[in-house]
Amino acid sequence: MVQEHMPRATDEPGTPGATGDLIATAGEPVEPTATRRIAGDTESSRASRGWWDRNADEYQEEHGGFLGDDRFVWGPEGLDEAEAGLLGPADGLKGLAVLEVGAGAAQCSRWLAAQGARPVALDISHRQLRHAMRIDTGAGEAGEAGSAGAGPVALVQADATALPFRDASFDLACSAYGAVPFVADPVRVMREVHRVLRPGARWVFSVTHPLRWAFPDEPGPEGLSVAASYFDRTPYVEQDETGRAVYVEHHRTLGDRVRDVVAGGFRLLDLVEPEWPAWNDQEWGGWSPLRGNLIPGTAIFVCERD
Repeated sequence: MVQEHMPRATDEPGTPGATGDLIATAGEPVEPTATRRIAGDTESSRASRGWWDRNADEYQEEHGGFLGDDRFVWGPEGLDEAEAGLLGPADGLKGLAVLEVGAGAAQCSRWLAAQGARPVALDISHRQLRHAMRIDTGAGEAGEAGSAGAGPVALVQADATALPFRDASFDLACSAYGAVPFVADPVRVMREVHRVLRPGARWVFSVTHPLRWAFPDEPGPEGLSVAASYFDRTPYVEQDETGRAVYVEHHRTLGDRVRDVVAGGFRLLDLVEPEWPAWNDQEWGGWSPLRGNLIPGTAIFVCERD
């Protein structure tokens, strides 16, 4: 499955990626009901595809300036790959075949292309990929003109649990808040990424820090008190009046994430918890300078294929 570069916000406690999206009905639009319940692979995938096709325009309008057209930003803290070097030295990316999972508008892939890599940007949402095309071409139906950057990036619409690539096709894989938090079985994503990578390749992905699920997703002081069990792994679901899921996000503890990485055939090289930088004064959903200076908001897993 596939998703965004960064999560959305919610008023519900312990739900870092929720949305408040309006669902159109035969009458007046109604807000989806937020709940915690089981949601399987198919339901989660369908909800994610629909949510991002409906909300990609708003997301890119609201956050496109922060993300840029050709930057590689790991999370709302603003950690930039150009400085972090989690994928390896920038001058070592030239010529590498790179898969970006949950690429959104392919901002990260565009940065990779500028370093000389050969990226493929994969996303579950057709509308998100239309924004990628808009940026690449400098204009398009999705919005205002963007910058062409290093040239068009290869785009693929697909689910991250069933990657449409041959074994050992890529030298590197990455994901900035894409796919992993939104699938019912993240080990399936790990194994698929493992399958398409060559031996010794890196797989680096960022997610909402698992600790955040114990706190209300609020940027102010109200977001600093524990409101839910960190150990409650029941998915967060927004559903319409018929009970159909329109947004799903899955919680895993930090230990769960490490075990998922290992079960997928990877070795964990590093776990990065970015600190909130002094220059970043913006609020993004539940992310804010207040919370960012006290508790981690993003976890980045740097992995290597066995």
